[in-house]
Amino acid sequence: MEKKVMVTIKSEQTVDGKPENIELITSGEFCKEKDGYKVVYDETEISGMKGTTTTVEVCSDEVNLIRCGTINAKMKFKKGLRDVSMYSTPYGMLELAVNPSFIDINIDDRGGEINISYSLEAAGLQTSMNDLYIKIQESQ
Repeated sequence: MEKKVMVTIKSEQTVDGKPENIELITSGEFCKEKDGYKVVYDETEISGMKGTTTTVEVCSDEVNLIRCGTINAKMKFKKGLRDVSMYSTPYGMLELAVNPSFIDINIDDRGGEINISYSLEAAGLQTSMNDLYIKIQESQ
């Protein structure tokens, strides 16, 4: 059964030694699935992806991030696994690769937290180092 939650997303992207931080707090839907958990929320202007719905699927050692809308992408985060996918934007397609160096998943039926550190490659070149934090809390 889906339940309403508050989702906090904090992202730090470091390019050429310069960090850029984004924080988004939004409402979403959270549910238990056969193999883990799923949270769905709508992106906003703050993230630069307004018109996009993001689904985060969480298993014991893996996180899948799926975006549909103005941005279309599917990224798999599993420690030690370099995942290559296509990232579709209104400006065209881009090949992206994520290479997680750290994943910590602490999720249960009430919500929880996800921490991921990863490098990002675009068109075969490393473009940034990234830290992603997602917190899921039951709505009051």
